[in-house]
Amino acid sequence: MSKPDELLVDIAATVESGQSNQMSMTVVVGGAVLTGRLAPEALWRQRVSEVLTDSARLGEFSGVFSPSERADGPPTHLHFHLARILQGTVGIPETGGMYRVALEDVSAWTVGDFSYSDH
Repeated sequence: MSKPDELLVDIAATVESGQSNQMSMTVVVGGAVLTGRLAPEALWRQRVSEVLTDSARLGEFSGVFSPSERADGPPTHLHFHLARILQGTVGIPETGGMYRVALEDVSAWTVGDFSYSDH
């Protein structure tokens, strides 16, 4: 999308304003299907920072993700946690991951997450 879908921007803004991580969404970005729960950017950054802090090799990067003051204006990205890239009948990674997706790169989306089979 060269210009983000206004409805998608409104959903992202609602997630940000409510500080909720309960909205499930599936998006198509660059041909990949990503499914999971949206999180407010500050919560997402905090969680990524915590994971990096606990890493022996990547701890020095944790400060980059420390929650910062939110810029004025509408959101520009979706922040997913407990998310998976769907590849056939498998969700990658198995445990869910943390993804940041530019709203302008979303070519299709739906509310809710897709189920997948681990078998």
